[in-house]
Amino acid sequence: MITENGALSPSTVSLLCAAIAKTIELSFVTVFITFLGQVLSLRAFKKSSRGVTIAEMQMRAWIMQPGTMITHVATLRYAALTFLGMIALTAALMATLYTTASDALVAPKLKFGKLQDRLLYGKVATTFFNEQYIQDGCITPISAAIDPEGSGETCIAIEHLAQSYHNYAQYLAEWAVTTDQKNGSSDLAERPSPVGLLFDNTTVRGSWVDVQDMPEASSNFERVVNNVSMAMPLSAMFSAAREPRNGILQPQDLDGLGEYYIQASVPAPSINVLCASMTEEELAPMVLSKWPGFNGTAANETNYPFQYDIPIFPSWLNTTVVDDLFGFGQKYGRRPPVFPKIPEPYNTVLNISSMETDSLYVLATSAHSSYMLCSMRAYLSPNCSTEYHASLSGGSLTTQCDAPNDSLSNENTGTNATTGVYSADWIGVATPWAKAISLDIGIIDGDASNSRLMSQLIPTEPSLDPSLPSIAEALAVLAGCTLLNSGIDAPFVSDWNYSTPILDPPQYQTLNATLRFQDYSSGGTARWQSMLYAVLTLVFLANLFCLGYFLTHAGLVTDFMEPQNLFALSLNSPPSQVLEGTCGGGPEGKYLKTSWFIRMSEQEHFYVESADLPPSRPASRKRRAPSEMEIAGSPVAEMYGKLSKRAASLL
Repeated sequence: MITENGALSPSTVSLLCAAIAKTIELSFVTVFITFLGQVLSLRAFKKSSRGVTIAEMQMRAWIMQPGTMITHVATLRYAALTFLGMIALTAALMATLYTTASDALVAPKLKFGKLQDRLLYGKVATTFFNEQYIQDGCITPISAAIDPEGSGETCIAIEHLAQSYHNYAQYLAEWAVTTDQKNGSSDLAERPSPVGLLFDNTTVRGSWVDVQDMPEASSNFERVVNNVSMAMPLSAMFSAAREPRNGILQPQDLDGLGEYYIQASVPAPSINVLCASMTEEELAPMVLSKWPGFNGTAANETNYPFQYDIPIFPSWLNTTVVDDLFGFGQKYGRRPPVFPKIPEPYNTVLNISSMETDSLYVLATSAHSSYMLCSMRAYLSPNCSTEYHASLSGGSLTTQCDAPNDSLSNENTGTNATTGVYSADWIGVATPWAKAISLDIGIIDGDASNSRLMSQLIPTEPSLDPSLPSIAEALAVLAGCTLLNSGIDAPFVSDWNYSTPILDPPQYQTLNATLRFQDYSSGGTARWQSMLYAVLTLVFLANLFCLGYFLTHAGLVTDFMEPQNLFALSLNSPPSQVLEGTCGGGPEGKYLKTSWFIRMSEQEHFYVESADLPPSRPASRKRRAPSEMEIAGSPVAEMYGKLSKRAASLL
């Protein structure tokens, strides 16, 4: 496997491929030049052939110096249209393009493979929404030895504060852009989606799910009802993608250029935020300071609720006008909240009067003294799959929800998770989060910036404002970090089949997923590059053709097309009237198509002469025609005799 830290690094493989390609190119050129020299030399010997032209002698230069086809373009006119000329021209083009074709098609390069169905493994160490595990994993210099009572809670509060406000600021920035561009919508599915950040290098994008019709709900309950549900991706996918057992190459393994995508069938931690407008009279059954017999002692962060006489379970407390909306009372098995007071304008207070609940309640007061009661509940959604993308610059974690054709939706893979089963464990995570972001500061009229902004997002109409997020959307985004932190090392299924809430050591679980990743492999990266396969194929076939030719023509003759041999042959040949006047500027035009033969005298002296005009020879050097010679027993003479009598071939 080609990896940066493996036996073969990308740079080493690139160098090896380039060296091998160049070696093949040089060997092909050498073999074809040898083949060309043999064919032309044999043709020059054969009496029945048409001989060899000067243009054909130039063909070896086409292959060795392709530029000569431009500087001596006239040779193409007389040689390129012959059968051998077309072969040589093709070989020249293939030799020129071979290294390019090899680099494009053979040299390994990073590219995405096909989408694979995979069974991945991930380690599980805790249940969802495990407050103790989250605190234990929080990094702080103030250890439990220094602060045994509040080290973990303080650390996680700071972490919640940083993550919540970072995510919230990014979300509000997206809303600012949407408002400036006038692209707002009252349809929740088309409004900015939830955002988050995981481990400082992975951007998170959630989804709005189970979208409710706000005008219809508001009409049914005769008040403004703002009901949203948000699903966030399972953050445990981050560690599963890096699990060595899965064998997924990380970006740093591929010289920082690697990249991969995973879509997994896992539950999505989700939150439902249900808000409803109420009047002061309607709130009275849920506000301690409005109860008959209240002693008048002002509540604060220290004395509330522990120093007040609030009935405990099994008391179902007071009935309210929103029991059916929020599911309060014995009928629904849920106690209503008890708030210490009605907050002043631009303030919010929390309900922390009871731990026997699966909901966190927030009461907000707007600038005009209108009130909004919100409940927040967490659950695992089976209607989503989690997608993870990793690259050197970071990663992204997203959800794909409520897609009917999503085969990896947790709902479509046999899970038994159902929407509406809310987790009471989340309250332990959410309470320190809510305090950290000052949602309870209204108990002392703290006028926190977050509470002020939250109260300004209270809807005044029974529909979503296209230019502003609603209070329910804002609370959901702020609480997104609790879902992300609760998903770290959490199970990849909805059930918990272990006897303890924390596993040490962690245990493996499997998950269905699809994987698409970048790896080093051969092949083109663009469709048009497939035409370069013709270059590789023709070079291979040409090598086979030359091999066949050499096997069928046992033994090699002297290659008289080689410059040194041709020079010696020409120097020892008589002058010819055919090339008269070309000694200064070289042959051109019609001289390039003159045919030439190699002859042998009775003294076994080889020379070249033209078939078009008889040579002008001095009397002292007069030779008989080869046909008149009495061939002696010399090996050279015997070879010439055999070659000159061979029948002409297509080449």
